[in-house]
Amino acid sequence: MIKLSKRMSAVATMVTPGSIVADVGTDHGYVPIALVQQGKIPRAIAMDINKGPLMRAQEHISMCQLEDYIETRLSDGVEALEAGEVDSILIAGMGGDLVIHILNEGLDVCRQAKELILQPQSELARVRQYLREHLFQIIDEDMVIEDGKYYPMMKVVPVDQDNFWRFLPEETILPCDMYGPLLLKNGNPSLRKYLVKQHKQLNMILKELEKQPDSEAITLRKQQVLEEISLNESAYTILGEIKNAGI
Repeated sequence: MIKLSKRMSAVATMVTPGSIVADVGTDHGYVPIALVQQGKIPRAIAMDINKGPLMRAQEHISMCQLEDYIETRLSDGVEALEAGEVDSILIAGMGGDLVIHILNEGLDVCRQAKELILQPQSELARVRQYLREHLFQIIDEDMVIEDGKYYPMMKVVPVDQDNFWRFLPEETILPCDMYGPLLLKNGNPSLRKYLVKQHKQLNMILKELEKQPDSEAITLRKQQVLEEISLNESAYTILGEIKNAGI
């Protein structure tokens, strides 16, 4: 049996049982292998843009004797995937800009899936903003800590309209994009630790900046850090605002 890392195990947990899964950027192919071995999914398509990782995935699939259940495809994002071919599209372990690029280039295919499981490594606010603007509703979020690093992930579904944001004040949306609306709503313990750590780091940066001689660059950087601190501190009030909105 394949044993997944804490991060990838949390990602795999978000997949709806019984789904046919496309794992985009599959690398070693461990997630689809584990999901099939667990009996959680009937079959999967492991996809990667590079031949090397795809060959490694194929080797692991063969070693586990799962060739009848997991297919490999060379693909730039979801390019080699037909609309409606799978139920769940998994995009994990890559930068947020690349996640947005994959979604944007394969928007029709992605909107035909029942769910997308996303685990961007950066640009979280931009990813969540993209999802909001392109009518992908976040229905589940999690964050885990592994080797001292924080990994947020989310399950989203395509919708015709997303009423979630109708009930939130405008000043609440940016923190939700930054930190995750459901992570905030549910008081995720890993997020709480992240907020505390980030707050300390930002204040340390501010103290160091205050020691520097005044200049236009230093003044601008101080302003940026103060804005980040304000955003961090506002996250603690979001839970109450979301609850008061009845969401």
